[in-house]
Amino acid sequence: MHIPQGAWTADDLDRVPEEVGRCEVLDGVLIVMAPQRDFHSAVMWRLAAALDGSAPEGWRIRTEMTVRLGGKSRPEPDLVAVAPSAVLGPQRTWYLPTEVPLVVEIVSPDSEHRDRVAKHLKYARAGIPHYWRIEEDRGEAVVHAFELDAAAGYYVETAVERRKLVLERPFPMTIDVDRLYP
Repeated sequence: MHIPQGAWTADDLDRVPEEVGRCEVLDGVLIVMAPQRDFHSAVMWRLAAALDGSAPEGWRIRTEMTVRLGGKSRPEPDLVAVAPSAVLGPQRTWYLPTEVPLVVEIVSPDSEHRDRVAKHLKYARAGIPHYWRIEEDRGEAVVHAFELDAAAGYYVETAVERRKLVLERPFPMTIDVDRLYP
């Protein structure tokens, strides 16, 4: 495996061998992700299906694709909604912030700080309009939906839902949160 001198770059991520597992780069640091828990896996796939069913023509829902946030950060959200204007291709390994109006992180014990603080701030600074963080509370999913206040440069929480999430942006949707897990 090629280990760069100094900080890792967003481009270095494409040279990490697949056998290393899922990785992301944040502020020049390579982060190897821990195995997913059942909660994480179930919520990710059920939410992807629900979003895909709500998405208008031309929108795409992707799991575990990185978003390039400059030269030294390429986080891997659990889900992204890809705008119709994005150019897709089978060899593509990352998206730009302008191509993903929604990023979703499902919090795991090893990712709490990254998902609640570091990525939250980075996605806002990159101008991504919508950020959702999904937490587990007593075996149930809780969705925290945020919308970017572009003038202030930070996210404002617009919803906290355990049962049914109804939103108009980035596209109209109704998500049965209580069916995301188990």
